Amino acid sequence: MDGRRTIVVALGGNAIIEEGTQGTITEQFANTRKSLKAIVGMIMEGHKVILTHGNGPQVGVHLIQNEAASVQVPPSPLGVIVADTQGSMGYMIAQSLYNALLKQGIVKQIVTIVTQVEVDPADSSMLNPTKYVGPFYKAEQVEKLRARGWIIKEDPGRGYRRVVPSPMPLDVIEKDIIKDLVDGGKIVIAVGGGGVPVYREADGSLEGVDAVIDKDRASSLLANLVGADELLILTGVERVAINFKKPDQRFFDRLSLSDCELYLAEGQFPKGSMGPKIEAACDFIRRGGEKVIITSLENANEALHGKAGTLITA
Repeated sequence: MDGRRTIVVALGGNAIIEEGTQGTITEQFANTRKSLKAIVGMIMEGHKVILTHGNGPQVGVHLIQNEAASVQVPPSPLGVIVADTQGSMGYMIAQSLYNALLKQGIVKQIVTIVTQVEVDPADSSMLNPTKYVGPFYKAEQVEKLRARGWIIKEDPGRGYRRVVPSPMPLDVIEKDIIKDLVDGGKIVIAVGGGGVPVYREADGSLEGVDAVIDKDRASSLLANLVGADELLILTGVERVAINFKKPDQRFFDRLSLSDCELYLAEGQFPKGSMGPKIEAACDFIRRGGEKVIITSLENANEALHGKAGTLITA
């Protein structure tokens, strides 16, 4: 890769709380340190980096804490939980990255921005929420939970869970601050968990929404708004595939925008896994972005140099 570039790196929340672990703070710090090797490489090459991250497992933990403490303290609304996890995860990522760079003789200023993301209060998902969040409940608990105003649906074969809206991101409120910081040589951690969802009142003021925003879609939008050269989406597989885990599975080194649109229309990329990442990639390219790379955390450095991952371009 030639020249210094501005790269938005979308890191999955599952990279910090790994499946099968207790999710202790010690484990989360260890996983965070492990996840940042590729980021250190990018910074050492001189690239400007904006880090974004998921927070699905972390929000689940907060919701369980809400339940456990609900008889003693009022539960936090979902938007506040997203803001809380932006702060706590941003702290872990910033400290771990600072220390990793220091070991390489590099001193960089790193800042976490608690980021608000504008959505449309009339988004279709507001009327028909489908995004599962939080713990599983038994059938006999459903009526009591619905009395709180929650929407509860069956997660087939697994139990009952709360569902919330997941509206499309329209704007990043702090975009100009983020761009100024990045242009000034700072490393920025932003739109954690997709950002805190907000909408604008008639007078322009902001109000929170009880919803969650897809992290990859918010990262894609932020990348366009700050003029990033590329978007790097880190996930659990090295490359994008069609017919995933079937005998005729096919992996791709490169995909065009039209390829992605075709395979999306065919249902090749499920909504619960690769679908949102491909949709976010398409959005970035349509809005003028140069390229998207989708790969695993372990292969991020190689992917930036064309040796791994799936490259998506116009």
